[in-house]
Amino acid sequence: MSLALPDQWIWDFWLVRDGSDHHLFFLQAPHDIGDPDLRHWNVSIGHAVSTDLAHWELLPDALRPGEEGSWDDWSTWTGSIVRHDGNWCLLYTGTSSREDGLVQRIGLARSDDLMSWQRHPGPVLEADPRWYETLEDRTWHDQAWRDPWIHRDTDTFHALITARSRTGAVRERGVIGHARSGDLVHWEVQPPLTGRLGFGQMEVPQLLPVEGRWYLLFSSDGETQSGRRRSGPGTGTYYLVADAPLGPFRMLGDGAIEADRAGSRYAGKLHELATSRMVFLSWHRTGADGDFHGILGDPRPVTVGADGALQLGAEASSGTEES
Repeated sequence: MSLALPDQWIWDFWLVRDGSDHHLFFLQAPHDIGDPDLRHWNVSIGHAVSTDLAHWELLPDALRPGEEGSWDDWSTWTGSIVRHDGNWCLLYTGTSSREDGLVQRIGLARSDDLMSWQRHPGPVLEADPRWYETLEDRTWHDQAWRDPWIHRDTDTFHALITARSRTGAVRERGVIGHARSGDLVHWEVQPPLTGRLGFGQMEVPQLLPVEGRWYLLFSSDGETQSGRRRSGPGTGTYYLVADAPLGPFRMLGDGAIEADRAGSRYAGKLHELATSRMVFLSWHRTGADGDFHGILGDPRPVTVGADGALQLGAEASSGTEES
C-alpha cells in the first residue's frame, strides 16, 4: 500500500504539487483510541512528501485542534491548499467543543514552506441559512459545512463545500455549497452548485479540468443515500461533469468512479502529474472482513471515454513515473 502508518489510521486527504514534490495532507488518528469511529474527535492533520506518489517521507504534522476555547478546539478536518500572494493558503474544517463538534465552520492557515502553518484568527466561512441547512433545522446529526475545495478563476477564489440544502427529504438534501472571495478571508456565500441528487451528503469535493471538461468529484456513504439510490453502486467516490467550472453539472450513468456495497474505499482524488497525466488515489476504508483499514492506496491511471466517462486502471504499486 502507498502509505500505511504503524500507529495511526489515515482517511480523507488532499494533495498539492511543489515542483517535483507531491505534498500529501491527511487526517489521522491514533490506533490506541481503540474504536476507529472515534477518530473524528481525536484527529490531527498529517503531512508527507513524495516524488512518485508511492514512496512517502513523513513530515511534522501540519495542524492540530486549536487551544481550548478557540473555534476549532474540537477538530481540524479536511481542506485544500492554494498558492496566493507568496504564501501557501490552507482552507480547513474546524469544530468547537462549545457545540460538541456539531457545527462545522471553515478556517484559514498560511505557510511559506508547507511546513509551518499560522492560523488566521477565527473562522472565515460559515453556512448561510438562506440556502443551507443549519443545526436549528434538526433534520441531520450535525450542521454540514466542511471539506472546502479551492478553485481559482483569475482573481476570484471559489470554495466548493460539503453542505445540505434547507429543503427536501432528509436523505436528498446533500449538495455542493459554494462561496467566492477575492482574498480567501472575506467570502460571499452563494447558492449551491448542485441540485438534490439523492445523496444525504456529498463529501470531500474536488473540482478540476480534464481533457476539456470540468469534473466535480465527491464521496458518499451508501447508508446516507436516499431510497432511489439504495440499489446503486453504494459507498465510494462519484463525479459530475460540466463544460464550465461552475456548471451546470450532469451525471454520467450511475456517477460512480469507484464504489461498492462494502464501502472498501473512499474519498478519492484526481491528481495531475508534471507530465499532465492524471491519476486517482483513494483511501482503503474496509476489507472483506469488515474491519476498518485507514490506509492510503497507490495511484491508479485514469482514462476518459468519448462521452467523458472516467475509467480507472490498476494500481501501480511501484510508483508513478513522471519522466
